[in-house]
Amino acid sequence: MLMYFQIILFLTGMYMFVMNRKHLLLMLLSLEYLVVVLFLNLFFYLSMLENDYFFSMIFLTMSVCESVLGLSVLIIMVRVHGNDYIMTFSNLW
Repeated sequence: MLMYFQIILFLTGMYMFVMNRKHLLLMLLSLEYLVVVLFLNLFFYLSMLENDYFFSMIFLTMSVCESVLGLSVLIIMVRVHGNDYIMTFSNLW
């Protein structure tokens, strides 16, 4: 039952990522949701194996670095262009 719940959480995160492709902030929020769901999956998997949780700390460190980079890109885009609408930038696509 827990595996189905985790799959549903991941699929809803992917759906929200695909549906909010116009705003960078909403895309970043849905990516962070996906990272949290993946962390929970990793934590439950490591707890079932009774293995070391050191890899989960590495995963959290990399996810924090990813979120900081995304936030810095968002700040640069808002300062340069004035909004976070992705589809209005001709230089990005």
